[in-house]
Amino acid sequence: MNVFELTRTLIDIESVTPNEHEIGKFLFQHLDGLAREFAGAAELMPVEKDRDNVFVRFGDPTVVLSTHMDTVPPFISAREDNEQIWGRGACDTKGIIAAMIFAVRRLLVSGKRNFGLLFVVGEERNSAGAIAAATDPRGSKFIINGEPTENKLALGSKGALRYEIAARGRMAHSAYPELGESAIEKLLNALQRLRNIPLPVDPVLGASTLNIGIIEGGRAPNVIADAASAEIFIRVVGDVTELRKVVKTAAEPDAEANEVLLIPAVRLGALDGFETTVVAFTTDIPAFNGAWGEPFLIGPGTIHVAHTPDERIAKSELAAAVELYKELVERLAR
Repeated sequence: MNVFELTRTLIDIESVTPNEHEIGKFLFQHLDGLAREFAGAAELMPVEKDRDNVFVRFGDPTVVLSTHMDTVPPFISAREDNEQIWGRGACDTKGIIAAMIFAVRRLLVSGKRNFGLLFVVGEERNSAGAIAAATDPRGSKFIINGEPTENKLALGSKGALRYEIAARGRMAHSAYPELGESAIEKLLNALQRLRNIPLPVDPVLGASTLNIGIIEGGRAPNVIADAASAEIFIRVVGDVTELRKVVKTAAEPDAEANEVLLIPAVRLGALDGFETTVVAFTTDIPAFNGAWGEPFLIGPGTIHVAHTPDERIAKSELAAAVELYKELVERLAR
């Protein structure tokens, strides 16, 4: 297979979080074959039942290329035209997996050693694979994380702060609302205040942003709601100590803010000769917590089409990424 064929093959293996078992099995078999051909070693690194990270090494890895195997829903099968490959995971991140594998093959053919590939589960939900990998590092000094950055090295990425906003009320017949207490109205009041809180701004990473992603509640149109909840997601750019206090205060007294997830913002390095950018999305890099080495972030494709019905990746970017990953490994492995 060439890099385009491998990308399409990977897209057509459904791997919506947490269903990474089949793609993990495919990648392990593929990388085990590569390891046998070039005197490497491939292994499955267990995360939880039927979910494994996949790792292959060639020598003692100084540099590891890494990205995630899972995707967001819904599954969308692959198709292509002369310029693009389409489908769920095309840019986030199955095209990146293919580019990394072909970069490694070219390095091996040229006689290079001492690098590896690490593909992890769960990035789209809670970075479970990266968290597990951080407890079992393999001595690498650098990790090159793949996400769609238009083949530019990211100087930093925003973090994530997620909350469940929960409101409680008292049921009553909707003809007599005075006998009840609407949890939905309380939730709406809290969300309105949360929409208006001041959000931090960073000179490099830009402004924090807040998204209300899920709202649930109520039992029937003619029943005063006794419970309602929402999930909010804040893209953070720095220390969140004060922001946590502000969120808690804004939710009260109508609702309670329960923190679900915190992934800090990160600053990343640059290398001469590589274009740079700054990204607003969150990656696995904070979850690795430095255990696999100094992080770099780069990959083909644009985040603007990831998580959409029109997800795609340009073939020209995919081919260029193979050379970029090869060059990065060569530079860092010196």
